[in-house]
Amino acid sequence: MISKRKRVAFFPDSYLEINGAAMTCRRLTDHAEANGYELACFYGDKEASERRSGSIHHFGLKRSKLAIAMDEGLAFDPLFCRHFRKAIDDLERFRPDVIHITGLNDMSILGALAAHRLDLPLIASWHTNLHEFAASRIKRKLRRLPHNLVSWIASACESRILDGTMLYYQMPQLILAPNAELQEVLEIRTGRSTRSMIRGVDSNQFSPVRRTVADDIFRIGFVGRLRAEKNVNLLIDLERQLTKRGLTGFEFLIVGDGDMRAELEIGLGNAVFTGYLDGDALSEAYSNMDVFVFPSESDAFGNVIQEANASGVPAIVSGKGGPKFIVDHGRTGFVAESLAEFADYVEMLILNPDRLDVMKEKSRDFALSRSWNAVFESVWASYDECVQIAKERKANRDAAVSITVGRVGGVTAERT
Repeated sequence: MISKRKRVAFFPDSYLEINGAAMTCRRLTDHAEANGYELACFYGDKEASERRSGSIHHFGLKRSKLAIAMDEGLAFDPLFCRHFRKAIDDLERFRPDVIHITGLNDMSILGALAAHRLDLPLIASWHTNLHEFAASRIKRKLRRLPHNLVSWIASACESRILDGTMLYYQMPQLILAPNAELQEVLEIRTGRSTRSMIRGVDSNQFSPVRRTVADDIFRIGFVGRLRAEKNVNLLIDLERQLTKRGLTGFEFLIVGDGDMRAELEIGLGNAVFTGYLDGDALSEAYSNMDVFVFPSESDAFGNVIQEANASGVPAIVSGKGGPKFIVDHGRTGFVAESLAEFADYVEMLILNPDRLDVMKEKSRDFALSRSWNAVFESVWASYDECVQIAKERKANRDAAVSITVGRVGGVTAERT
């Protein structure tokens, strides 16, 4: 039975790639298909393609050879708007009620232009703190220059990128944000209404029952891209801190890949690097950890934290960025404001196995409350709200035009 939910055209900036934003976008289309919601998904690909899977219409749009690489598999194509006419034709056949865009990239720009041309309601979700990612990479690229100069350049670029992003997010009628801090900033800077769009977790895929180790090693885990924006250098400093304190019997379990892997392999004296994992191998890796350390200061949310929690693993996260809103400090993990605090909390859990066991149970309980189904049902409710907001604004605009025309007509009549 096909639902009467709004028909949605989705233009995610990241879809096929390996990252948290792409994973969330794929899960959204999976949810739509499972519930019979009609959704057209447009995404960048290496080749053009079209296919239908249940209620989902897939449109892969090819990026040109001039596409600029931004991350593993992710690129920005300055010629992407050549697909505009085709996208309009596809949308006119699909007849969406609302268009959903994500971050500032070629695909979502195409979606915004299409919404304007077809006069369709536009909703946007925030997935990535692009300005902070850019600043982190600039600092790494220019790290051989004087520190003060690098900080000034990075700060200036971060500010300009954020300004541009806020202009971009003034286009939609409604914005979906992953945490309360971003919601407040977006409402102030864009003047648009915002709603929460947190992330869910599959508590069957990620579970403590998948643990396969039964030794005395205390495993400190990390999952994610091994890149500057994840602040992974802190892991090296953390190991040194723990060693200075005389702690032994611990090991780092690093899951992921990136341009900083070699640096981490040299810097960490006692670590296992698995590279990129997915499926059962990833689930097993999570459940074999005893504590999850996520030092990123630029993530808008942090899907990996909930995956660790679902696996029965408490998390220690930075006090900057979105992850701090996921952790219940002292119950499902800790929020650390400095390297010393990261070390303090890890040491506490190493030396207090009983407290660790309690926090593992609380972490799992928390994850069970974060189902993807509830998350995406709230997104479809936001689509309804976005359409209503657009209708009201259009009615107000038409009324204003009618008043203006009436006044002009009255003046003409008097002069006649």
